Amino acid sequence: MQSSPVHARLANIRLHPIKSLDPVSVTGARIGPSGGLELDRAWALYTADNRWVNGKRTPAILRIRAEFAADLSSVTLAAPEDDRGIRPLRLAFPQDTDDAAEWFSVYFEQRIIVRHSRNGYPDDAIANGPTIISTASLEAVCRWFPSIDLQEARRRFRTTLEIESADSASDPLPAFWEDRLFGPTNTYAIRFRIGDVNFDGSNPCARCSVPPRDSRNGANSPDFQKRFCDLRREQMPPWATTEHFDHYYRLAVNTRVALAEAGKVLRVVDPLELQA
Repeated sequence: MQSSPVHARLANIRLHPIKSLDPVSVTGARIGPSGGLELDRAWALYTADNRWVNGKRTPAILRIRAEFAADLSSVTLAAPEDDRGIRPLRLAFPQDTDDAAEWFSVYFEQRIIVRHSRNGYPDDAIANGPTIISTASLEAVCRWFPSIDLQEARRRFRTTLEIESADSASDPLPAFWEDRLFGPTNTYAIRFRIGDVNFDGSNPCARCSVPPRDSRNGANSPDFQKRFCDLRREQMPPWATTEHFDHYYRLAVNTRVALAEAGKVLRVVDPLELQA
């Protein structure tokens, strides 16, 4: 099978080790046993009656800060804007779920269970590989919402892999370039490679109630979703397969990664190649 270079490369890798909490930028990440990245969404929070505690259901979680050691061997949880005197707590990661549960239980004033999975807790159980977006798409969103800068856009949309032009001599990737990475429904998946890792592009990622919220304090922008949908529809690129867009509140691409890819490493600056 021949491959055709598209002059794109991996620009950023962002893990979210605790689902709904702060990201960590890394220069390399290993594919885990189920196709996601190791330590991405490794912890998830649940109530005693087995409901998710996340940014969709519980905006107060966005006011928690999680600061990780450089090697991700520990995390310090803090609630700096909380006036109840909740002290920061450093924990071994990902082992120390019991002490983490106690800290979260105090913060949320209810019993919280912290669960750890080597497979992670992806939002899409079928296309559970890393999500992919271009820097240009995030920059487009920043133009739509001038109060949001690039870092804030990254924190709100919580994608795992970010791509850009391969070098300064290449033409810049246009906004929504990543919409090339999925095709019509009920056809063969779009196949591509980043470095040594093979991917199947699946579908544009449907967004939730998190992107309209300030990533630091949870404050909501009530007109965000409507404006986003209007502009996404107006600026839909000609290469996008529109049948996937039953609505236009979609950004980034969900992927599938075969189990055989487990253990391979993605690195920043790895080239992206579409497979012919």
